[in-house]
Amino acid sequence: MQPPAAHAWHLPANEYRRVRWHNGAGWTREIHAAGRGGGEASEAWDWRLSIAEIAADGDYSVFPGVEREQVLLSGDGLQLAFDGSDPGPHVLLPPHGRLRFSGARAAHCRLVGTRAEVFNLMWRPSAVSAQLWHRPLVGPMVVFVDPGSCWAVYLIAGQATVSGSVASPLWLSMGDTVLLGAGAQRGRHVLDGGGEVLLVRFEPPADAQ
Repeated sequence: MQPPAAHAWHLPANEYRRVRWHNGAGWTREIHAAGRGGGEASEAWDWRLSIAEIAADGDYSVFPGVEREQVLLSGDGLQLAFDGSDPGPHVLLPPHGRLRFSGARAAHCRLVGTRAEVFNLMWRPSAVSAQLWHRPLVGPMVVFVDPGSCWAVYLIAGQATVSGSVASPLWLSMGDTVLLGAGAQRGRHVLDGGGEVLLVRFEPPADAQ
């Protein structure tokens, strides 16, 4: 779960990998996937961060055993309708509407405008616990990372630096991500700048703590 070989791992937006949706109906820019066990084709990750590009109405991919949370990043919004007795549709509107749902449920997406992009968090509760926050960044913000956990910081807007448990400050531009980890001791990271961020904390599942 830790960022490999570093306490802070910078993932620039221009290095995200663009791949097809699981169902082939769209494209996503993969930020990072952790815990792969069987290679890309098997989708054998414990958690995954990506930016889904939605250019037309259609069905979402189905991921049994996976929980999902989405945050609208750009566009006029979208509506999600689920199968079964769900009272939806659920609407994600600007500036940053969000929704958490089970990846096992069949979902149909309808665009409010002509195009949208969403931050897409997926995780397997059997392997990891995840929690997401949307926060303004006005000056310094301290992030404490306990051993065995990992944080991801996605910069929605603005600019920022990351210092603390790193040899030299990391510079983040809009759309960049940084993964923050700890070694045997609790890590202290300082995020400083102006803009907006998404913070995601990954921990072992409750029954494993």
